[in-house]
Amino acid sequence: MTRASVPPEVLTALAGTRPTPAVTEALRAAVHARRMLLFKALLVRVEREHAQLPQPVRRGFEDDWALLERAERTDAGAVREVLDYPTTGAWLTEALAAPAGPEFEAHLAHLTGVAVVAAARAGCSATGTLRVPSGLLGLPGLGVLRCPSGRARVGGRDGRLRLVEAAGHGAVDLPRRRTGAQDGTRDRAVRGSGWSALRALPGGTAVLDDLDPYRVPHPGIGPTAVPAADRAHTDHPAWAGRWRRARALLSATDQGRIFETDALVHALVPLAAAGRVGGVPTGATVRSAPGAVLTQLPAGAAELAETLVHETHHTKLAALDDSVPLCRPGGTMYRVAWRPDPRPASAVLQGTYAHLALLDLWWRAGRASGAPATWRQRGAERYGRYREQVGEALSVLRGSDELTCTGRHFVEEMHRHHADLGTVVRNST
Repeated sequence: MTRASVPPEVLTALAGTRPTPAVTEALRAAVHARRMLLFKALLVRVEREHAQLPQPVRRGFEDDWALLERAERTDAGAVREVLDYPTTGAWLTEALAAPAGPEFEAHLAHLTGVAVVAAARAGCSATGTLRVPSGLLGLPGLGVLRCPSGRARVGGRDGRLRLVEAAGHGAVDLPRRRTGAQDGTRDRAVRGSGWSALRALPGGTAVLDDLDPYRVPHPGIGPTAVPAADRAHTDHPAWAGRWRRARALLSATDQGRIFETDALVHALVPLAAAGRVGGVPTGATVRSAPGAVLTQLPAGAAELAETLVHETHHTKLAALDDSVPLCRPGGTMYRVAWRPDPRPASAVLQGTYAHLALLDLWWRAGRASGAPATWRQRGAERYGRYREQVGEALSVLRGSDELTCTGRHFVEEMHRHHADLGTVVRNST
């Protein structure tokens, strides 16, 4: 999604926070293009440092890369799901930032899991022994296979790929295609206790990712470094219940929002309960992992619905900004009502954009006749509380000299949508 490839109507719809199929497709294309650049950068780095890499590391990378290419030739669409999975981006970013030597080599080993899942999705055969030096084979979007022996064998079985830990501690048959119900196959270990599967969330294709080794960056999220919640402390029924009810609220409020959520949110990543501020769950979007919403367990469905909209818009703006910069570097710091600390223009734009999306949601929630009364009341109250704050932040941005030409146009369209919401409100009373 380059400057020339962003049609004016898509940029306008993005600025207005309204979900449209064209916007969703443009964002997915931008994420994929960025992911391909990262894979190319990884290949270039490996080729540049080829002579310094130990022979087993070089051979493992070459085998993994060849399997990935073969899978893509077999079914590029299926492989794209794996390459664009949020934690694949987080892994690539960490690997490229790692210093040469053991740390970089350890990150390279994760390509094995990426390639195996890609082959399974594409229906591509694979046989042989895999190196798992960390003892944990992460399979993006599926789960993890513990390999204390440091090895796993891959082979075919009934049209599927089977992974077996070399010492027989665990095994799993990998499903070919991802489905909304996850078809149960990935929850079935063949034998042993070494396999742990990610668990589906009801509706759509998103998963509760409490296993992937790259799901939360080190040392954690936010000033208090909130870590990832581990599987032992993740209450899947609670998460699934809130997710199901949050989807129902979004669907009753604005059908477009649920379509957008299903298309752009691929994983919900639980954060540890420690680090709550004022009882509000910590939520975040990691720029390198678009499509993952990181949050502590929300108090209820309403809080999760708001978090999904808020974090989805961080993903949307980050994807746009990666392609078409909206701000220039500058040293000015600004204050906004929802943060106690002054923020640079780029952070003010991120926060204002997410709050404008919530404003749009709350206005519609207050008038959603098919939604619960408590949700409608919440929408009306929050709309009234935040409309002025978003307006003030937009004034700050419009007065800043750190916006690019595209950024200034984008903010003007945000301002237009903010004004239109107010006009609609006055006309409806």
